[in-house]
Amino acid sequence: MSITNGNGNGHMPKAKNVLGGELKSCCKDPMTGFYRDGFCKTGANDLGRHTVCADITDEFLEFSKGAGNDLSTPHPEFGFPGLKEGDKWCLCVLRWKEALDAGKAPKVFLESTNIASLQYVSLEDLERYAVNLPPD
Repeated sequence: MSITNGNGNGHMPKAKNVLGGELKSCCKDPMTGFYRDGFCKTGANDLGRHTVCADITDEFLEFSKGAGNDLSTPHPEFGFPGLKEGDKWCLCVLRWKEALDAGKAPKVFLESTNIASLQYVSLEDLERYAVNLPPD
């Protein structure tokens, strides 16, 4: 599956989730997503593939910090508020996979996790960590 921003004729197809349905919003407070639109959309500029909508935990934040990616410290210059337990956030799929392999993966919201994630992780792994997204 190739990841594109459009279909070549200027039309932007709606992003799909890992279940094959329309991608739902992950979170707007804090505003998440590579494009800071609340969705775990991806495109050619998103080298990290921010496609997994996760329920952030302290355990995951510590794991990520130890792996060299401090997600708890705010960086307002990049529009990044810093995360805390209970936040919902579009994680890089490979960081989620690393956390999975280490036994530190946070729960995920399948309807808000981009189908592009399936290039790197299995639906079965995502389903084992699935929780329902609370309504906005």
